[in-house]
Amino acid sequence: MIAVEGVHKRFGDFVALHDVSIRVEKGSLTALLGPSGSGKSTLLRVIAGLERPDSGRVAIGGVDVTARPPQERGIGFVFQHYAAFKHMTVAENVAFGLRIRRRPRAEIRARVAELLALVQLEGLADRYPAQLSGGQRQRMGLARALAVEPQVLLLDEPFGALDARVRRDLRAWLRRLHDETHTTTIIVTHDQEEAMEVADEVVLMRRGRVEQIGSPRELYERPASEFVLTFIGPVSRVAGAWARPHDVEIRLAPDGADEEAMVERIVHLGFEVRVELVDREGERLTAQLTRDEAEELELARGDVVWLRARRLARPVGGEPGHGSNGHVR
Repeated sequence: MIAVEGVHKRFGDFVALHDVSIRVEKGSLTALLGPSGSGKSTLLRVIAGLERPDSGRVAIGGVDVTARPPQERGIGFVFQHYAAFKHMTVAENVAFGLRIRRRPRAEIRARVAELLALVQLEGLADRYPAQLSGGQRQRMGLARALAVEPQVLLLDEPFGALDARVRRDLRAWLRRLHDETHTTTIIVTHDQEEAMEVADEVVLMRRGRVEQIGSPRELYERPASEFVLTFIGPVSRVAGAWARPHDVEIRLAPDGADEEAMVERIVHLGFEVRVELVDREGERLTAQLTRDEAEELELARGDVVWLRARRLARPVGGEPGHGSNGHVR
């Protein structure tokens, strides 16, 4: 288990972390999520030992590691831009940590073969990093981090530099990898979809504080604040209230409480249709329709329509940071 208790971290006049406390249970996969400047990467670096907190403590496996250097914390770290040894093959890169620990050669060979199979690179052992795609290099980085059997795997925006399709593929792969290894894992991301897809629990941060902790479903369906509501998943203002796009109903005729808007753009996304609109105040909002609903309405750009929220999206209240009492289950 990882326990972060009352951590403060300041860089000059900028407060990066303010009284941050979280608990991450052994074997879980947790996402640190938030906009730029929220403190998520700083928190990861404090857990890793790359930054020393001004106050507070960090414990890993019940041991206080606040004053320990990174190499004594039993962690594996993967950055966004993986710094591979260019002159080494894939197999040699993965084996590096084992070699400096002077493990027996037979053990190293077996471990490298096991890991390359695990990350689906077994046929590329003799290639050099320059001969790999971006996604393959990140998988090599994960294999190298896992080689020394860390207690904790820390990932700092590992897929941020990759294109959208590769990111989607690697998210699914990372979730399968975690389900096989059960290594306690923390991933930093600013991508809501990435956090919702891969993580068991999400720590949502804002301005150096924990805004809410909970499962992806809990944050989406029971947001603790308006910030959580508007950050986790799309929302639109309909008649002064928040609604999710799939809860926005479009009508061709007015009906009392409905809000007037104009169709600005229609985007066909296969099985669904996204309708982008602008209301009389110039505010933009979005409705999500099924293909059948869109065909029945026969909408076109410039059409004037009326909107109604089938269901409102509201924060459940409570103070920031108390979504799950600061615990990641």
